[in-house]
Amino acid sequence: MMKLKYSICCGLDVHKNVIVATIVTTNKEGVSEYNQKSFSTINSDIQKFHDWLIGNNCYHVCMESTGKYWIPVFNYLEKDIDVCLTHPKYVKAIKGKKTDKKDSKWIADLYKFDLVRCSFIPPKDFRQLRELARYRFKLVCMKSSEKNRIRNCMTVSNIGIASVLKDPFCKTATEIMSYLLEHTSDTIDEKAVRRLIKKGTKATSNEIIEAIKGYNIETDQAKKLELARNHLNYLEDMITQTEVELYVRIKPYYEFVEFVSTMPGMTQLSTTIVLAETGVDMEIFDDAGHLCSWCGLSPANNESAGKKKSVRIAKAGDYLKPVMVQCALSAVRSRKQPYFAVKYNAIKKRRGHKKAMIAIARMMMVCIYHMISEKKPFAPTDYEEINR
Repeated sequence: MMKLKYSICCGLDVHKNVIVATIVTTNKEGVSEYNQKSFSTINSDIQKFHDWLIGNNCYHVCMESTGKYWIPVFNYLEKDIDVCLTHPKYVKAIKGKKTDKKDSKWIADLYKFDLVRCSFIPPKDFRQLRELARYRFKLVCMKSSEKNRIRNCMTVSNIGIASVLKDPFCKTATEIMSYLLEHTSDTIDEKAVRRLIKKGTKATSNEIIEAIKGYNIETDQAKKLELARNHLNYLEDMITQTEVELYVRIKPYYEFVEFVSTMPGMTQLSTTIVLAETGVDMEIFDDAGHLCSWCGLSPANNESAGKKKSVRIAKAGDYLKPVMVQCALSAVRSRKQPYFAVKYNAIKKRRGHKKAMIAIARMMMVCIYHMISEKKPFAPTDYEEINR
């Protein structure tokens, strides 16, 4: 028999314009009474909803994480009421019996027996830090898209700089592209182009000259290049401003940044982004394995009738997983600290590159868990042995 945990609780079905709430009150004999009411998502009505809960002596609320619509409701309730935010898959109603009122009632019934798994909601300062870190991620994606457009323009205009130079956006390539936009293939001066080539460029000046000979930038491509390059500079400035703000906001927790950044592959920026997602309170996770699963870095358990099915990693960690994989790629290339490189090579022989990278990212997340919870720098027990 299921054990009752909350004698009075509320289930919410939150939408863009409407909040459907059901308060369920269960007496000692197990008989439940339902009080159902709808509110709009206007601030004054959310305040009325808050007062309605307090008036009914209801201090436990459960709701789905539907887009961003749950945030205004959560902001009003979090000070006085225990709010459980859950993934929709844990409170999915039976097909054919789905309405807003039935959904809120179903959520309340599940929650009163503690059958709902609550999502991790970090403290307010880390929620703000997370918003900035995710916005930076979006800006970096926009920057990559703009770079691809510039590469396409160069290809269409018969400019082969990307084939000769390792980075088609280095200082040499940028100055040469600015020069080409101001001239045509008939009026360019090879000596002037050679003067634009910086020291340390691996490609020879003759290779670069051959790559741009016979180029033809049409008016549409020229305008597209001008707009894309201006937008790229603007995005780089925005990314810099966002990173500065991240460093300012992480300052009260800078000791954790110093601990985690001692690990190979982790910089202060990547550490700040990771902490923005996880926070610094590791007690909310059962253990390091729970944290890895939350990040989407652990293989799934899928076995039935003695047969193992797909054990692919989950889709969780949309923002955290890519960062950890990038840090893992950096860690396995480190020559000064070859700890993860040795482990990577051992796994790669058996499982291949991709699975090895996820395994290294998971190891790094386990290390982060212990460094934050124990407030210690990177010092695994087998560190000296692996390095030797």
